[in-house]
Amino acid sequence: MADDRPSGPSREESSAQTSSECFDFDDRPNITQMREAQGIKYNWTDITEEFTDAASQLQLGELLHDANFGLFEAMSAIEMMDPKMDAGMMCNQTERQVMGLEQSIQHRGLKIKDLSPDELVGIIDNTLACIATWLEGHSLAQTVFTNLYTHNPDLIEDRCVRAFTLAVLKIVDIVKDKVVRASVFEEEDFQSMTYGFKLAHNVTDLRVVGMLREVEEEFNRRIKSTRSRQGEERDAATELQHEQCLAVQWRLKFCRMFYTALLATNKKEVKQGVEEARKLLIQAGDLLPLIQKSIHLGIQPETAQGDTDGKDRVTDFPLIMGFEPLVNQRLLPPTFPRYSKIIDRAAAVTYFEGLVGRLRTVCEVTNLNSFHAIMDFTGEVSKQCPCVLSRSVLQLLFLPFNNKKVFGVELVQESLRDCIRSFVYPPALVPRSPIYNNPQVKEMVDSLLLHAVRPMCTIVQIQGHNRARQRDKLGQVLEELANLQDEAEKVDAGVLSFMTKSDPKWPHQACFGSWVMYHTLRTMIRYVLSGFELELYAAHEYHYIYWYLADFLYAWFISTITRADSMLQDNEAAFTEPTAKSRSNKKKSKRRKIRPFERELAIAQSYQLLCSAYYKAVVGFTMDGKLKRPNCMFDNEKVRFEHRFAAFSAVLTPPLVQYETFCEMTDIRKMDANRTPLDVYYTAYKFFMQASSMLEKIPNLTPELNALIRVAKTNVVVIKLLMGGHKRDSKVPPEFDFGTHNIFPIIKLK
Repeated sequence: MADDRPSGPSREESSAQTSSECFDFDDRPNITQMREAQGIKYNWTDITEEFTDAASQLQLGELLHDANFGLFEAMSAIEMMDPKMDAGMMCNQTERQVMGLEQSIQHRGLKIKDLSPDELVGIIDNTLACIATWLEGHSLAQTVFTNLYTHNPDLIEDRCVRAFTLAVLKIVDIVKDKVVRASVFEEEDFQSMTYGFKLAHNVTDLRVVGMLREVEEEFNRRIKSTRSRQGEERDAATELQHEQCLAVQWRLKFCRMFYTALLATNKKEVKQGVEEARKLLIQAGDLLPLIQKSIHLGIQPETAQGDTDGKDRVTDFPLIMGFEPLVNQRLLPPTFPRYSKIIDRAAAVTYFEGLVGRLRTVCEVTNLNSFHAIMDFTGEVSKQCPCVLSRSVLQLLFLPFNNKKVFGVELVQESLRDCIRSFVYPPALVPRSPIYNNPQVKEMVDSLLLHAVRPMCTIVQIQGHNRARQRDKLGQVLEELANLQDEAEKVDAGVLSFMTKSDPKWPHQACFGSWVMYHTLRTMIRYVLSGFELELYAAHEYHYIYWYLADFLYAWFISTITRADSMLQDNEAAFTEPTAKSRSNKKKSKRRKIRPFERELAIAQSYQLLCSAYYKAVVGFTMDGKLKRPNCMFDNEKVRFEHRFAAFSAVLTPPLVQYETFCEMTDIRKMDANRTPLDVYYTAYKFFMQASSMLEKIPNLTPELNALIRVAKTNVVVIKLLMGGHKRDSKVPPEFDFGTHNIFPIIKLK
């Protein structure tokens, strides 16, 4: 049989392997001896004691910054010969000889046929743990390919191990393909390099699934043969064998279901494939509790003997038959490798339970019909911080195969057309409008929709990245939205000119501009709020952050929604065909019609009230001397203010608020010289009360809104205590607890 493993790494990886293999860490010259041989001598001074004494004065989390030693130097400073940072030293930490697949078969008697059920359970569980570790951002060389059987499945004679190994390689291949195509991963999320290993491309997907089915049937026969019959007594060995065969069958079936579900999401008929994948994921999820309970039936990791430091490496590198954690160490590039610790088997099964649940959740996106609903869905999924695979699957379901069609069916610009029509019902998109068939109007609108595809799809894609990376990308997409605003204003002006010719009394309506403004403001608000999630803001910055949100961004957002609601009602009344009146219609007309923006408007107003309440509370703490602001030369409030909102300079509407304007609008002394901290606390108290009352009136409360209600009510009590004089003389700064909600904290007095 031909070797499935290439004779050498691919061209793109050859330089990394050559550099790593040619440099032997054991033969590194003694630099001091070389210098002395050349007549160069140094008078070294031991500063260990002084350094340790200076470092002991730093508190946990503090960093010492020097002009000649900044963040770059700190990140580049490593300890040579440290196994966690020096890839070549890992192989020197054990006296055990590292062997590949062929060597292990010849010299160590690695079994490639007639494996017992307990050995199969152990190998499968250990491989699943390696896959879970890889999906957490570690390299294939240090995780999945530590399984020697994956190096060359053609050498394996055991049908079960061979089928499972091929399935693992196929799963790795399809996962890598999905993540790379979706392109919503960063270096810390996912490692896509295969290090020259082949991923069973010579075997078809259908054949691998068939092999798994055949092995399942084989174990099903063994299960029936070891099953107890009525009135028959079995020995403990037969009972154990029966349980082990069941455990192997559960694992093989799970791998088949999981792999087939991933294949189903690749179908051209997206909705049909998703429905099939959903059923398979349900079946796979039902097997995981059984797998969790049977982990103990497999062979367990051995203790790594002969370590030079005398410590066990069981938890870091589980050693069982067929696994060699150091076999690919020389394939790693000569950079600082990530220290990979394989998660334990129970944690791996728990990880797959979460993964299956997340994949089932993202499959729900195909049930949505509007572009706005899809954007909201991806935003809600992103808040749960899903793994890179589920994020990628969601992106590929939304725009499969990069064909610019939503769910592979409808062009994005047509989906946006329906989205704008439901948003403001503009005359240019309404069949009964006098300008609907105007060719010039159609050309302008089509051009706008075509240019809107990129920024709108980018916003959805940004929500597929991890939460830490979204903030920078949101700032970048604001530039594209600003350009789209300019074009929308031109289209609105052109539509108005044609509309006034048909109806001179028609009022000016910026329908397309309002839609673009809506998404621009949503993006700006998300940009600011993400700073709270990432813990970027210091407590003394809260007053201008919350002020910018309440008095500016949310004020514009509420105004935009209100204007859109008004335009929607006016346009529907003007261009909707009147329905025939009947008795049933009269009864329905008496019912209160729910406005499409009612819920979103109520939530936005509640957020605005909460932001205003926090702004007033922080101002009160500052006036009371409980919260002090630094006044450094290069870290004063003006510098921080401009830095926090610098990304908004690309947007012309709404305009960026300058720091001087902020100071003029918030100077309490100019507004009311007699205002006291109690007055400010009372205003915050009223805002918290109003926010709580408004949130409780919103129908179908989500867990997040319930959390906001708890936060608002708790802060009402805290502010009321402050107004009553509780800890009035204390100068200890208050604590802002973000445990209940990551944006709006519970205020705690000390």
